[in-house]
Amino acid sequence: MAAIINPDTRKNPARWLVVVVPYVWLALFFIAPFFIIVKISMSDTAISMPPYAPVFDGFAAIGNYLSQLDFENYSYLTEDPLYIRAYGKSLWIALVSTFLLLLIGYPIALAMARAPTSIRPTLVMLVILPFWTSFLIRVYAWIGILKPEGLLTLLLQSVHILGPDQQVDIFRTDYAVFIGMVYSYLPFMILPLYAALEKMDGTLLEAANDLGCPPWKAFWKITFPLSLPGVIAGSMICFIPITGEFVIPDLLGGSDTLMIGKTLWAEFFGNRDWPLASAVAVILLLVLVVPIAIFQNQQQKA
Repeated sequence: MAAIINPDTRKNPARWLVVVVPYVWLALFFIAPFFIIVKISMSDTAISMPPYAPVFDGFAAIGNYLSQLDFENYSYLTEDPLYIRAYGKSLWIALVSTFLLLLIGYPIALAMARAPTSIRPTLVMLVILPFWTSFLIRVYAWIGILKPEGLLTLLLQSVHILGPDQQVDIFRTDYAVFIGMVYSYLPFMILPLYAALEKMDGTLLEAANDLGCPPWKAFWKITFPLSLPGVIAGSMICFIPITGEFVIPDLLGGSDTLMIGKTLWAEFFGNRDWPLASAVAVILLLVLVVPIAIFQNQQQKA
């Protein structure tokens, strides 16, 4: 005779622990650092350590401390066209790169999902294989490939596409940045797409084929709509970090590749203007998070 145990889960401490731990983690490692950055962004530059003022000296002087904070750095960002161009350029490069990643990653993920079950783990391993090498080394490798006297020029000269005196002149341009972005972030696009496509019921395509639906129409009517969660997840995973990318535009881009990540680095370490750099970071976070939060809210209502 089996005993039936039905504890009152509402009084179970473990139940609340499962809920509280993620919120504590979020508060410690996201909300608290964010408020620190917001506070620094409302401070003034100072030749001291830390290089901003005022510094919090305790709750006894909290009133005087808050009175010294202002929005001067935010107003400066709206007046200087340099930062507006940097934000626009970053969003443009992120948008184009995400589109290219989707265009290249979707066929790869679809081929992996339709491959025999026995070789799918091997294909997934091949996708994540570049992660075994340092990200910085992989980007540096593209310098040796794309520079005028690099491997790409030698290859095209060897197959007589280029003449002996001709060179590939895309290094230090936006084209090199797009190549670096697509190469570096392609696994992040493929894996969510593969996860969505692998779960798709293949009998739906068989039924569409039996009813005389052409393959291209079955793709747009069945495959693509069912893979939309993977498309959205992959696009967000790629678009957000690309917007704030620093390493790739710094190593592969030129002087015209003015992305907000490079601007942020220059303000922090070049000009040592921590308040202005913090304001740049806060605006960047709001530009990315607010539309995503609105989109997710609309998705939940739908």
